[in-house]
Amino acid sequence: MTEREYPKHRPNVGVVLFHPDGRVWLGRRYRQAPPYNWQFPQGGVDDGEDLEAAARRELAEETGVTSVELLARTEGWITYDFPPEILSDPKFSRGWLGQKQVWFAYRFVGEESEIDLTADEHIEFDAWKWGRLDETPELIVPFKRGVYEAVVVAFQGFARGA
Repeated sequence: MTEREYPKHRPNVGVVLFHPDGRVWLGRRYRQAPPYNWQFPQGGVDDGEDLEAAARRELAEETGVTSVELLARTEGWITYDFPPEILSDPKFSRGWLGQKQVWFAYRFVGEESEIDLTADEHIEFDAWKWGRLDETPELIVPFKRGVYEAVVVAFQGFARGA
């Protein structure tokens, strides 16, 4: 897997945070209207940044969570293209056609009091909940649904609990 694959897609990481009982952490996007406003933590990869380091950084920035154990990661890039309304707005697309992502599964080993949606000055989520992995494709914006379906398949074994 190289940065040269999908050169028009922004490098990104995603995190599925598993509760010890197999449920997954979902954040409600800050100031985004329903119905598709729940998602997993995700974010861009800085130039030269290790992918797992980026995943841990994004998780900490967006949720405050640092008490995790690595379970798995996806192989290769999982991609999605931006819909026309995002592509036509340079503020959002920044010249990219979409995103290419590597996903990481972590087990949460801390206390829920560690979860802090204001851990970073750039707030991503305004609420959170534990949910079922298999319900997540229906909660995400439709243009990311294929990615979430692939993530469900990749990590479904962890949804059965510790």
